[in-house]
Amino acid sequence: MDQQLIEKVMKQVSSELGIKQEPEKPVCGGAVGLTEFVGTAIGDTIGLVIASVDPMLVDVMKLGKYRSIGIIGGRTGAGPQIWAVDEAVKATNTEIISVELPRDTKGGAGHGSLIYIGADDVSDARRAVEIALSVLPKYFGDVYANDAGHLEFQYTARASYCLEKALGAPVGKAFGMTCAGPAAIGTVLADIAVKAANVEVVGYCSPGGGTSYSNEVILTFTGDSGAVRQAVRAAIEAGKKMLGALGDVPKSSTTPYI
Repeated sequence: MDQQLIEKVMKQVSSELGIKQEPEKPVCGGAVGLTEFVGTAIGDTIGLVIASVDPMLVDVMKLGKYRSIGIIGGRTGAGPQIWAVDEAVKATNTEIISVELPRDTKGGAGHGSLIYIGADDVSDARRAVEIALSVLPKYFGDVYANDAGHLEFQYTARASYCLEKALGAPVGKAFGMTCAGPAAIGTVLADIAVKAANVEVVGYCSPGGGTSYSNEVILTFTGDSGAVRQAVRAAIEAGKKMLGALGDVPKSSTTPYI
């Protein structure tokens, strides 16, 4: 049986059985067709909502008084998602329930993220998720990477409740972060940052203390807005040189904002 005859028979059988010959296009964006789906963004980040969490899960998920929740989850990056959700809670009638930083090697040596946002009304939860996804590319601007590792820097002039929940930031004050993997570079960046400006250390995380055993050192700090920005900028310049010594010049994921 020649090839043309085979194809003719296959088409006829497929037609009789109602089978489409052309492969279906991948589903993305709003085409998912689920009310729980909000959208996706950089860093393999997905935004979801649950209008009313099943009562059997409320206690085990530690949701407190909330039944409607927004969910931000990312494979790559934790700082960008935290800063983006911090913007979202400033602009909506929502509250941060929890922030978790799971170990995830897709982005190299660092973390992923899982953030629950509580709201009395699901429309508020959805709006918070939409805002977080929309501003997320900004906060990937000062994430730099090459094959050897990554650098992550963040800054805000006014920290809000997501940063307080996740990183102990003082609400309403300037807040900054330096992070690098491998952890050896992150250690030096922490020292450079605190020497560069008059800042107060809020937290220090290393592979065995404060991270999910990731190969990173993370420093968070507060102080005058100008001082915090100066400390972050000094660490950026030094970090790019050190990580660049291990490979290609580290590139920004989007557009630097600090």
